[in-house]
Amino acid sequence: MVWLMILLGVGIIIGNLMLLKHTAHIKMPSLKDHQQRHQEQEQEEKDKDKWSDD
Repeated sequence: MVWLMILLGVGIIIGNLMLLKHTAHIKMPSLKDHQQRHQEQEQEEKDKDKWSDD
């Protein structure tokens, strides 16, 4: 039973290390890009509302 828990713990550690290695090269989007996209989406929604009022 103890060996099973040890293997489970080692498996979790190895899995986390493999996940970290796999995701290390992925670039996170900057906050500036996120804000810019959010503003563009809001502007598009406002434009849609203007057309639907007519």
